[in-house]
Amino acid sequence: MGYAVVLGEALIDLLDAECGGGPVFRQAIGGGPLNVAVGVARLGGTAEFVGSLGDDVLADRIRAFLADAGVGLAGAVTVPAPTTLAVTTHTGAEPDFRFYGEPPSYGLLAADDLDVTLVEGADVLYCGSIVLLRPPTLAAARRAWSLAPGLRVFDPNVRPRLLAGPAELAGLRQVVVEFAAGAHLVKLSGADAALLWPDEPVEGVAAYLRELGAGTVVVTLGADGALVAAGPDPVRVPAPTVHAVDATGAGDSVMAALVAELLADGEPGTPADWHQRVAFALRVAGLVCESPGGAVAMPTRDAVRRRFAD
Repeated sequence: MGYAVVLGEALIDLLDAECGGGPVFRQAIGGGPLNVAVGVARLGGTAEFVGSLGDDVLADRIRAFLADAGVGLAGAVTVPAPTTLAVTTHTGAEPDFRFYGEPPSYGLLAADDLDVTLVEGADVLYCGSIVLLRPPTLAAARRAWSLAPGLRVFDPNVRPRLLAGPAELAGLRQVVVEFAAGAHLVKLSGADAALLWPDEPVEGVAAYLRELGAGTVVVTLGADGALVAAGPDPVRVPAPTVHAVDATGAGDSVMAALVAELLADGEPGTPADWHQRVAFALRVAGLVCESPGGAVAMPTRDAVRRRFAD
């Protein structure tokens, strides 16, 4: 088993909560790619986080958290910026994010900062999420994508509040097309698909991304499971029944599980193999949804087996 390089953002989530009968914000380590890296490590894989971290005490906490989770930091760089905050509120279990901090600490990794040896040695490279909206880190992601000799996985992880208007959405759509064309696996949510291609059903979006060159496309659909396009016909894989309290990190945990499986067993040989892996990833996500928080809720394989023993 080799290792995965996870290129993207790390930040601090401020989660809506209560204390003493009044509203407060609870601090938590966050960022979609950080969640992926932690999830891979918790599931028994080896992950290296690549990204920019601030120069304050909050960034120190992020580094300590990643180190404690067993995630490597050889490819992380320190930048002169305060750590970005993501204020997170909920309507039901679904989170809504607003971001604070300019320039964003997560978007300052430049192409020249990339640890080329680390990327070239990886069995799996993950790129995606909101760093793609920042020119320096987009350039770094493009460089990593071109250097990666192993499997390339991509997740747009769209945050609509960071898009200023139709022009930025169109620009992001082109970036998604660019990365999807060279990806062995693309994972996106139904909400991502609807925002990027509003006139297309998820089956049409998955087919389009495969036509571009993506090997397999997985579209997560919340409680409705996921659509998997790995062969001629897309297949719906149901989600397990769970008691969801917080969906933060659920989509990231699906990607983490799929990356961990790629590290353990390589690329699946048949569509049926992909369906089995996605079914496992949805169980991981179901367990994440039963606990508050994102990265701290990422489970071990033993925890997944115990929860879904039947």
